[in-house]
Amino acid sequence: MLLVAELKNWLEASLVCSGELAEAVAEVFSRYAPDGVLINSLTTFDQQDYEEKPTGDTQVVAYLPMDEQVERTRRQLEEAIWHLGQIAPVGQLEYQIIADQNWMDSWKERYQPLELGENLMVLPAWVDPAIADGKLPIIISPDMAFGTGTHPSTQLCLIALEKYGCQGKNVLDIGCGSGILSIAAVRLGAERVLGVDYDPIAIPSCERNAALNGMEGRILFEVGTHSDILSRSDDLKQAPVVLANILAHILVKMLETGLADTVAPDGILILGGILDTQAESVIQAASQSGLSLIDTLTEQDWVVLVFKKF
Repeated sequence: MLLVAELKNWLEASLVCSGELAEAVAEVFSRYAPDGVLINSLTTFDQQDYEEKPTGDTQVVAYLPMDEQVERTRRQLEEAIWHLGQIAPVGQLEYQIIADQNWMDSWKERYQPLELGENLMVLPAWVDPAIADGKLPIIISPDMAFGTGTHPSTQLCLIALEKYGCQGKNVLDIGCGSGILSIAAVRLGAERVLGVDYDPIAIPSCERNAALNGMEGRILFEVGTHSDILSRSDDLKQAPVVLANILAHILVKMLETGLADTVAPDGILILGGILDTQAESVIQAASQSGLSLIDTLTEQDWVVLVFKKF
């Protein structure tokens, strides 16, 4: 039994699940974890060929404060995971107590520098950027489950962005989350970058991460959606490179309501947050919007689709 007297301790809760369920598990964890949720991919893949090399599934980790509510919180978490398990098989919740002076170290151990593509490296904020050693550093404070670089969909979006390039081009990042894709675009030479997110809480996180990368004022972050972009009167109404790493059913709705209009002629649209079982619905919606599929990148159960507007 947990001791509520240990008020300065933290309860680390972790669960291994399939990549397909990682997002759902992370959403459940986030209800009870005030300091964010971490997703660790336990599968590696060949960054040259984008081919999966299976080594496991996905681990979701959260830290719960050991306060007077911890027993209740743990029961609620276990009940929520049990209900999720009635829909699809999930792993067993595992716990360990982390001392207050060690919990951040434990968090840091799970969030390490990550090399992606040819020249990108995602770094946690506490790591010396010099470790990048010739790579293009993307410094992120990992206070969100998605958009830290640990999620397969984010990784594939970064790889696709580097592969197709944005040197000297304007970039739109729709559903910018932590700002990681916007920051990567600047690192890759983008001219102007606009990131929008419907959640107002995301914008300060984006701005903090931009500041960590010395990009204050170089990226415009706003509360909004693709519809707000279309109502703009400046040259960021459309862009040659548009990114949207969200969820498949939301992407379909966005495509049905003008997402393709944000893509400039001959531009590309990179869509992430898509499970392989959902890809066809997104492809159909994009095709009906006049976009042509030119590439598919996969890792675990996740797919990133790249379209071109001819």
